[in-house]
Amino acid sequence: RGCSIQRRRQKIVEESPAPGIDEALRSCIHAAAIKFAQAAGYTSVGTVEFLVDSSGKFYFIEMNGRIQVEHPVTEAVTGIDIVEIMLSIANGVSLSDDVISATIHGHAFEFRICAEDPFYDFIPSGGMITACGFPQGACIRIDSGISAGNIQPSIYDSLCLKLIIWGKNRNEALLRAKVAFKELYVAGLPTNIPFHKWLFENESFSSGNYNLSLTDSFIPE
Repeated sequence: RGCSIQRRRQKIVEESPAPGIDEALRSCIHAAAIKFAQAAGYTSVGTVEFLVDSSGKFYFIEMNGRIQVEHPVTEAVTGIDIVEIMLSIANGVSLSDDVISATIHGHAFEFRICAEDPFYDFIPSGGMITACGFPQGACIRIDSGISAGNIQPSIYDSLCLKLIIWGKNRNEALLRAKVAFKELYVAGLPTNIPFHKWLFENESFSSGNYNLSLTDSFIPE
């Protein structure tokens, strides 16, 4: 998964497969992640994170021994229910050949919709959600924790919902996402939806040629 769209070093957009990484580099990163988990004797679901520099070298950051917020991205491109797999492992069930030999099909994005104001340095913004509406249709998944009338606090995690989009390729997934955002709304408090819409107009994001500095180029005006 590519997770380079961040603010305060926290992810807000993820995609799979990661753009700007060829198959050879992806295979090396994959092998390193497995080697790390084996060396640690880890036997459940987890995520190993790396940084990749402009020369294609990659460096270990950390391992998270848990379900990640962006796990639906991997589920979308593999067809595997990762939560189910985690529970199966906990029950002593061996991984099936389908899971071990899983491959990526198509391209997927996850957009985190957060109660924060992108026009004021993404500051968390609490309040009552007065109305909300979610896009529907094939290749769209919504993981939501909100509904009209909910109070969204500003002192905890600002995540409201996740919009996951799948396409046969990156361009198709982007087009579907752009249409989905025309149907998505959360009213009553500021959210980062305007930032996500800005991304679709950003050439670096559209081309997949971006890095951790992309969010810094967002100008509130």
